[in-house]
Amino acid sequence: MASHADTAKPAPIQFPGWAKNLPMILIVGGAALALLGMLAGGSGQVTAVRQFAFSYLTAFMFFLSLCLGGLFLVILHHLFDANWSVPTRRICEHLAFLAPIMAVLFIPIALLAPEIYGWMTKDPQSDHAIAAKLPLFTKPVFYVLSFSLFAIWTLLAWKLRSNSLAQDKDGSSAHTISNRKWAAGGIFLFAFTLTLGAIFWMKAIQHQFFSTMYGVYYFAGSVWTTLGTLYLITLFLKRQGPLAAVANRTTFYFLGTLMFAFTVFYAYIHFSQYFLIWNAAIPEETFWYVLREKGTWWDIGMLIVFGHFVLPFLALLRIDAKLSISLIAPLVAWQWICHYADMAYNIQPALHPDGFHFGWLDLACFAFIAGVLSTVFLKYFNAHAPFPQKDPRIAETLGVYIAPLSESAAKH
Repeated sequence: MASHADTAKPAPIQFPGWAKNLPMILIVGGAALALLGMLAGGSGQVTAVRQFAFSYLTAFMFFLSLCLGGLFLVILHHLFDANWSVPTRRICEHLAFLAPIMAVLFIPIALLAPEIYGWMTKDPQSDHAIAAKLPLFTKPVFYVLSFSLFAIWTLLAWKLRSNSLAQDKDGSSAHTISNRKWAAGGIFLFAFTLTLGAIFWMKAIQHQFFSTMYGVYYFAGSVWTTLGTLYLITLFLKRQGPLAAVANRTTFYFLGTLMFAFTVFYAYIHFSQYFLIWNAAIPEETFWYVLREKGTWWDIGMLIVFGHFVLPFLALLRIDAKLSISLIAPLVAWQWICHYADMAYNIQPALHPDGFHFGWLDLACFAFIAGVLSTVFLKYFNAHAPFPQKDPRIAETLGVYIAPLSESAAKH
């Protein structure tokens, strides 16, 4: 999966002095903090190993959101052939191609899976919920499926990005046509695989739980967080220079509009899941929310209701708000807090049923994965042109009119 060399390599991104070494600081600091947390031992009946497993999974699912959100936005661009998203597409391609790195980062979860997923250590015949879901809830299927999901995401991300980079060299429209075909089939693969990942890595922690909306729920939160992150990255690159010529008012307006749309979509999906489970009142479903109404999990639930939906909904409601940097910047930071809280809300009640817990290991795992991914992302970005150089829509994006050949011939 070698990358194509770009025709226009950018100068490396210039960071303030304190930020140049931040990714490495996060990697080393996160690893050291995790080691200290492991040596300090667990609290109560929770062992340090088990706490690390849950903390690592929470951080992993958070950052997997950004990877899959980037892949979805690339697929969306090729499906609808929009021009406003051309300047941001290369960023999304790099985010999506973090999939093979996420596969490597999944190794600790694979090794510690029995500490996370109780069904792995139970006899299926002694638990009706496991027996009803055989052969899915078996160790071989879990590991084969996990490998297959990363393989599919890596293939899609690599193919879409490699075509884009190849087009930078020769400008052939064949690459655009190829990506449209990959996007047409890829959207179905994406939906199916994301749903399986959310079910096997999060919902399966409490294997008795049923929800046909769970995959869409994770998808909505993932794209919501990715859009905010993409907004800030694009703004930074515009001010630094790489995207100064192509990222314009329309680019940021539509990013803000999509942020608003997915704010509403996420709330609709989460409310629908809750309402259907509450209305049906089936114990195998309601126990999941009953547990999350205990202790400080109730407060996290309220944060999701008012912080994940009401606050950003009201903040982005005005048309001009979508272009206000003073509003968007803190809102994106708030998005990260709310999405992490959402991941913890889904994963950690099985470990801490009495309330939300955030400790050294949670911070360490988050910092370590953030450092690894930011290092790889910067390597990708500095190795290639910052935006598609010869995309058929680039002139339209810049507001430049290019006369078709038939019009030029008629003038002569």
